[in-house]
Amino acid sequence: MTVTDIAPPGRFSEIRKRFVKTGFGSPLAIVISVLVFTLLAYIVYQFLDWAVFRAVWSKEDVELCGDHSGACWSVIDARHRLILFGTYPFEEHWRSTLAAIAIVVTVLVSCLPAMWRAARLSLLWIAGFAAYYLLMEGSLLGLAQVTTDGWGGLSLTLFLFASVVLLGMPMGLGLALMRRSAMPVVRWFALAIIDTVRSLPLVTTLFTAAVVVPLFLPGWLEGDKIWRVILAFALFFAAYQAEVFRGGFQAIPKGQFEAGRALGISYWSILGRIVLPQVFRHALPSTINMVVVTFKETAIVTIIGFFDILASGKTAFGTAEWAPYYIEVFLFVAAIYWVFIFSLGQYGEYLKGRMAISEH
Repeated sequence: MTVTDIAPPGRFSEIRKRFVKTGFGSPLAIVISVLVFTLLAYIVYQFLDWAVFRAVWSKEDVELCGDHSGACWSVIDARHRLILFGTYPFEEHWRSTLAAIAIVVTVLVSCLPAMWRAARLSLLWIAGFAAYYLLMEGSLLGLAQVTTDGWGGLSLTLFLFASVVLLGMPMGLGLALMRRSAMPVVRWFALAIIDTVRSLPLVTTLFTAAVVVPLFLPGWLEGDKIWRVILAFALFFAAYQAEVFRGGFQAIPKGQFEAGRALGISYWSILGRIVLPQVFRHALPSTINMVVVTFKETAIVTIIGFFDILASGKTAFGTAEWAPYYIEVFLFVAAIYWVFIFSLGQYGEYLKGRMAISEH
């Protein structure tokens, strides 16, 4: 027996064999595969011909856009600042850039296993959000003050997403624990919140927080609109995430709780050291899906007057000069969304692989 006989086949080799078997295993499969790949090749060529080969790239060559049937990326060259920074003051764009970098770095560092400690994550997120706010608002650093009404673009999208997930995740876990409580009042209270919030569209929830709630509060308690929207968005996220966690709890045998009590382990030790790690493992696929959906749903805030990156993109082609090139703008914004969502998905796959290894 040789080494190659006992060595497990590589992942690429398995995929190649499966592809050959399913795609070219019979005459009919061969015909279908050839037709499909020919069509895909034609579509890819047509897209590249439009987007690359016959495209106009510079804003100085914008007059050529009418003579070419390719993409007019001149709109991105000329209006990228408006797309990326929204209504934030032009001369202060460096602050918005640093603020966005602060949020991205905070998220990336949080993904490192070495940071998976409550104290470390708490300090990291406090520092990251403080840096974001100090840069965007500015007055505490002696810079020109920019109120939240002037925030916009990519930095606002990242801030909304990170804030909602950061606040919504523990809120969702708390609601899930309350729903499992032995005290009827606590259980019914959590059930009422979860079912009420989940029965409403996100647009209604955000509109209520932004417009309706201030009508019933005294002026000193209203706060800034952006914080009300973040709290409402986080509650919406938490209501759905609570159901995800509840499914994770249901996948764990009750005997583990009983065994822990028999050994004299406290409830919180059982929960924190035995149960919750398994709950997170079972809830991980659905949690990743919730996080990805939340990033995409940040675009809804444009309805209540915030200039996120999608709203800024719409403004970029809002003039007569650039109105014909809305497809290029939407493709640019879509590419930005894809980069972040694809990265989140790949990190989720990494976590699933890491947890699968830890089970063996």
